Amino acid sequence: MAKPGRLGIGIIGAGKVGAVLGAALRGAEHAVIGVSAVSDASRERAEALLPGVPVLEVRDIVERAELVLLAVPDDALGPLVEGLAKLGAWQPGQLVAHTSGRFGVGILHPVRAVGAIPLALHPAMTFTGMSLDLTRLLDCTFGVTADAAMLPIAQALVVEMGAEPVAIAEADRTLYHAALAHGSNHLVTLVAQSSQLLREVGVEAPERMLGPLLRATLENALASGESALTGPVVRGDVGTVAAHAESLREHDGGAGGDILEAYLAMARATARRAGRRGLLKPEQLGGIADALEGSGGDDENPTEGP
Repeated sequence: MAKPGRLGIGIIGAGKVGAVLGAALRGAEHAVIGVSAVSDASRERAEALLPGVPVLEVRDIVERAELVLLAVPDDALGPLVEGLAKLGAWQPGQLVAHTSGRFGVGILHPVRAVGAIPLALHPAMTFTGMSLDLTRLLDCTFGVTADAAMLPIAQALVVEMGAEPVAIAEADRTLYHAALAHGSNHLVTLVAQSSQLLREVGVEAPERMLGPLLRATLENALASGESALTGPVVRGDVGTVAAHAESLREHDGGAGGDILEAYLAMARATARRAGRRGLLKPEQLGGIADALEGSGGDDENPTEGP
């Protein structure tokens, strides 16, 4: 016998996110009535994570579902919603949720116009599109946005997937998403750049060298915030910073290399934040700035970490 409040859910987009969330909702005893899948990869993913769920056309899914989950790229979301509205597909009382981090419920205004209920459910997690992602949901937070009266519905759906809902105001969605992208996406770039440099100096397994360091750094930063910061910038070690910058200029062939640009930008940001916290004196800040511009000195401060 089905639990009270179980919904017939349609998934539009069997990408890594849509298929995983569909499987999680199915695990909470909702009925997934259909999934749209265009590419071979999405069809295989749907078969693996949503076995027995029929692959249907988008219009058919919207017609049959009590909750439509739109798991499509950000740029495709608006045109998809508008297009279905022009076809008269949305239904009064229907729940319509999207998984975009950038948007709140404003982009679903055509849904609201016909009396359907818009929800924004964004998992703050990176997905592989495989079953292991279901366990990641148990330690995952969702940024949820909805009208005040409907927020409990959005929160309940997230809780049923095993995750934690955090309410994000409509006006804050883009900044919220920028924060996540800055932390997650740019972390991958930083790791790739560090790994490249280590390989070039003969380290055969840079992941083994970086792994313990980066895991400890991340754990310390999450636990202690910026008080966990170590390294030459926060120590005001001008000579080391100047040597780093010069070495990277030589490596990148002057200016314009992505590793040099990233190092300079992050070092400057680190110095400014350390200065605001009183960890660097004005003359130290000036010395770091000069070092990053290529005119640093040869300070010989002792080191205590990378």
